[in-house]
Formats: sequence, structure tokens, C-alpha cells
Amino acid sequence: MLYALIPLLPLLAFVILGLFGHWIKDRSHWVAVPAVLGSFLLSIMALADVAGGQALQIPLYTWADSGNLHIALGLYIDQLTVAMLLLVTIVSSLVHVYTIGYMHGEPGYARFFSNIALFTFSMLMLVMSDNFLQLFVFWEAVGLCSYLLIGHWYERESARAAATKAFLVNRVGDFGFMLGILLVFVTFGSLHYQEVFSQLDQKAGGLVNLLGSVGGHWEISVMTLICLFLFVGAVGKSAQVPLHVWLPDAMEG
Repeated sequence: MLYALIPLLPLLAFVILGLFGHWIKDRSHWVAVPAVLGSFLLSIMALADVAGGQALQIPLYTWADSGNLHIALGLYIDQLTVAMLLLVTIVSSLVHVYTIGYMHGEPGYARFFSNIALFTFSMLMLVMSDNFLQLFVFWEAVGLCSYLLIGHWYERESARAAATKAFLVNRVGDFGFMLGILLVFVTFGSLHYQEVFSQLDQKAGGLVNLLGSVGGHWEISVMTLICLFLFVGAVGKSAQVPLHVWLPDAMEG
């Protein structure tokens, strides 16, 4: 359970700054920076635990348990997860430190740190998720944080327009991402990574006829289709062509 603190420390910073930022003001970095550095140190500890190839699974909360549907909130930590945890916490730490000077003397100082702490929490939960539904929830949370940061100077019409544009364009990509996750559930009957991965060999040869509803015949591997849908989500989130149009305006925040 110690490693549950990796995402919870930035969340705690977000809550503290959200509630008390009005009084903390230009000292807000003393809350946010130690939180993300703590997450970084815990990520290094997690690296030592999974270096031998073993994975850690931390159940947190049962979301739904009805019939064949069982969805729980949990954390999954393996070598790939730790690599992403280190990447996120290192980059986020640098962003937090840079923000001290970037936002010095600006109004909304505490709010900006609060939002990047929430951003960090969302990214950490995204990479530590142990099921696709949880992944999607925090994928959307990352999009929300992008909206909040791009629209930080909400008094400006240009910032509000840029934030709205980014939010809407990302929804296009996220729709593809959602379709991919729905297809995962239809194909495997589960959204939990381990249950899905254990069935890959027997499901890998499955085909989908894309033109069956109109009497045509165009078959594609179900695995290829899932990957394509998930890729569409990544295209939107990372501002790749053709869903790149929101990126030039993103610095308005």
C-alpha cells in the first residue's frame, strides 16, 4: 500500500492548494514541489521491487460487482509501469520547479500549481491503472487538466477559445479510444489487464467483418481494430496529424 502514495501525494497537494491556496498564495510551491518529489522517490523504491520481473497489484476499491461484471479500482506496477512513473515524476518535477519562476508574481499562482498537481495525479493514475475503465477515466482527467491549464488566463477570450478548442478536438480522439475499450470488453468479456492478456493467444485470430451490416465483406483482425481505435485516442492526446489543430493555441494558458 506504500506505493499508493505515488499518485496520492500530488492529489493531496491539489486538495490543499484548492482549499487553502487563497491564503498560501506565493508559497504554493512549498506544497506542490515536495509532493511530486516524494512521488519520484517512491517510484525509485518501486523500481527496486519490480526489477526482478515480478509485478505488484494493489486492490483499492470495488466499483461494480454485478453478475459477470466485476470492475475494481486498483494499481498495477510492473517494470513498464515503473519506467513510465519515473518519466512522469521526473518531467513533472522539472515543470513544477520551472513554474516557480514562470508564474512568479502572477495572479492565480496557487491555482496553477493546484492544476499541475492534479495533472500529475491523473497521469500517475493513468499509468498505474490495472484495468481499461480506470485507464479511460484518468485519460479523460488528463484532458480536463489540459483544458484547465490552457484556459488558466480565463479572463482572456483567446485563452477560453484555445481551451475549448483543445477540449473538443481531444473528444474526437477520445471517442476512438472509448470504442477500442468497448471492443476489448466485447471480445474478452473483461476490462482487467491480466484477464485480457491471459486470453490474447486464443482471441488473436478473431476477425471482424466491417461491411457485414450492408452485405459486404471486409474482414480485419479484431486485435488490429482494437489497436487502431486506441491509437486514435493517442493521436488526439498527443496532437498528431490530423488532430493537431489545438496545439498551436495551447500556449494561451
